[in-house]
Amino acid sequence: MTDQPNITAASWLMIVTLGFTWGGTFMVQALALETAPPFWVAAGRITFAALITGCVWVGRGARMFTSERRAWGELTAASVLSAAAPFMLLAWGQQYVTSSFTGVSMAAVALIVLPLAHFLLPGERLTLRRAIGFLIGFAGILVLMGPGAFTSSGAGMEPFGRLACLAAAGCYAVSSVLLRRLPPLDPVGLSAATLLIGSVVVVPLALATHGLPPDPGAKGFFLIAILGLFPTAAANLLRIIVARTAGPVFMSLTNYQVPLWSVSLGVIFLGEPLKASLLVALVLILVGVALTQWGALKRLFGGVQKVS
Repeated sequence: MTDQPNITAASWLMIVTLGFTWGGTFMVQALALETAPPFWVAAGRITFAALITGCVWVGRGARMFTSERRAWGELTAASVLSAAAPFMLLAWGQQYVTSSFTGVSMAAVALIVLPLAHFLLPGERLTLRRAIGFLIGFAGILVLMGPGAFTSSGAGMEPFGRLACLAAAGCYAVSSVLLRRLPPLDPVGLSAATLLIGSVVVVPLALATHGLPPDPGAKGFFLIAILGLFPTAAANLLRIIVARTAGPVFMSLTNYQVPLWSVSLGVIFLGEPLKASLLVALVLILVGVALTQWGALKRLFGGVQKVS
């Protein structure tokens, strides 16, 4: 592997595939929640993905750390925050909010990362441009959480469902900082560890909360298998390929696509309302994210021009 990112037409295809896959996850999960309780949907998804990814990892020699340092405590914390906690929060929250709201709330991940990285990661200082982007994005979140963002479902737990989705975004943000602070790791080993540790946390909580797993029927098994195979196991492996060949800056473009795909699919297939306030929030969040990542985007597109 070279230090210079190798951005090709295949790289663009992979990044669009990831955006579409993760954007459609919330729609599929909304359908899966009709067949099984939320924590068992999360447990089934992550366990299925952990088994697949674990088999691939073992087949590659079961390598994890590439240096002498060991950081299992940090790795465990990052795994819980990047898989177990957000999967459960999203599965629970989606009982009371639309998939469009869930997808757009994921755009807040980069904005939450910004202040965390300023204090915890060298070289990730909060500049004026990033501060302006953060404020614009925060305004988008306020619009998104406002009473006019969606027509109320009438569920008394809807505000808590929205908070659960944003809490999941916070988990992803904190875990991304923790993962970056880890010593050098084998990427497939890291993906397997994240899912395996996450499943160890989610399954007992599902048992304690819902009891023994119910029979979701053929439809439920199919939907949970789809969630485990594509947006969890396969997408994690595809993410590794993109990050190792095209670089993490190129990989960050996925964050811009996910809410767009989520909103579009929710409106088209689930008949969810497309409100003006949702579009305003979406624009504000994406503009905020673009401003915070301006330097990275300039380097990214400069690299694309050189390759082309």
